[in-house]
Amino acid sequence: MKRILIANRGEIALRALRTIQEMGKEAVVIYSTADKDALYVKYADASICVGPPRSSDSYLNIPAIISAAQISESDAIFPGYGFLSENQTFVEICEKEGIKFIGPSVDAMSLMSDKSKAKSFMKRAGVPVVPGSDGVLKDVEMAKNLANEMGYPVILKAAAGGGGRGMRVVWKEEDIEKNFWSAESEALSAFGNGAMYIEKYIQNPRHIEVQVIGDEHGNVIHVGERDCSMQRRHQKLIEESPAVILDEDTRKKLHKTAVDATKAIGYSGAGTFEFLYDQASKEFYFIEMNTRLQVEHCVSEMVSGLDIVEWMIRVAEGEKLPSQDEISLKGHSIECRISAEDPKSFAPCPGKISKFVAPNGRNVRWDSHIYEGYVVPPFYDSMIGKLVVYASSREKAIAKMKVALDQLIIQGIKCTKNFHISMMDNEDFVTNNYDTNYLTKHY
Repeated sequence: MKRILIANRGEIALRALRTIQEMGKEAVVIYSTADKDALYVKYADASICVGPPRSSDSYLNIPAIISAAQISESDAIFPGYGFLSENQTFVEICEKEGIKFIGPSVDAMSLMSDKSKAKSFMKRAGVPVVPGSDGVLKDVEMAKNLANEMGYPVILKAAAGGGGRGMRVVWKEEDIEKNFWSAESEALSAFGNGAMYIEKYIQNPRHIEVQVIGDEHGNVIHVGERDCSMQRRHQKLIEESPAVILDEDTRKKLHKTAVDATKAIGYSGAGTFEFLYDQASKEFYFIEMNTRLQVEHCVSEMVSGLDIVEWMIRVAEGEKLPSQDEISLKGHSIECRISAEDPKSFAPCPGKISKFVAPNGRNVRWDSHIYEGYVVPPFYDSMIGKLVVYASSREKAIAKMKVALDQLIIQGIKCTKNFHISMMDNEDFVTNNYDTNYLTKHY
């Protein structure tokens, strides 16, 4: 590969661009008219406008993106996350047009894209799964019957879902019907697919995920695990690696489970297995696999020294992965997602950044596309940066993050910096005494 087109925007477009250019390759970016002044447009070897601000007319416009790749004579497309990163039709068109998609095959993506089918496959592969429906629900009566068998609370989930949409927790039988129709309607609107499935709701769990990479020769490695339990409405806000809640035996079992499952799928590229961890029983349960790069891949890079984007590209070029023994995981990394949102209500706050100063220092990483004078558009996800730190222990990483947050200056718009500052001083967070429902209960 000599030239790679980045089919994304924001911080991931700039982050991927850097790695591509560091590898001695040319980086081509696409942009909407709303992003014409973005940094990645300025730094790219070539840039092509693919449409107006709306995502459906630009970053989801498959014909325009394929044309951009052909016009720029790009050898491959790097999808990042969101947008078309898990769109099977897009992958198929790339293959048909002779453009390498830097990610898994259509077959692997298809197997994992439907959450209910993925769960069934994992169950057959011996991976522990949350008790629930075997496949999608036929109707609300089926949901009621299964809920009564499992016992309440239960959770209704969109089969084609993600990002917390199309999900409803139900605590009693009389509430299941209205929640079923509400979740189905949301799923249909968000994903064009209203299929639902049901699971037993694990109360007070931790959300633990394992980063894996597979190559085209059948080799698979893991890059440790991440704790993503600090969430709001199923959206991750703080991530860290390793997950200190795990004992060493459970950690090894979790890693092996993820690697074995990756091999069973025949997966090539970067992916993430997500699990719910029951702190009382010390059992973990598979919930889904993301067949793409994750926003929080940075913390895995910090504790391993790997460039995961680089390895995605190298794997796509046919290179073999290093052995697991060559991967050394040490220290502790924490990531805070900084969004253009009111830190109290989390309502989006687009607008012009009048002053910006990035934090720096040893083992402090700021992944972002913003700059002083940048106008945050109202059309896309409100995340404007990821502040990542690394230290020898969790205690030292928290201390380092507090300093880095204090030195981050963003004026002109509201952002979630102060929320993260409060969490770094929060006794429950500091003592690792929280779960995925913590913010719902306490914030």
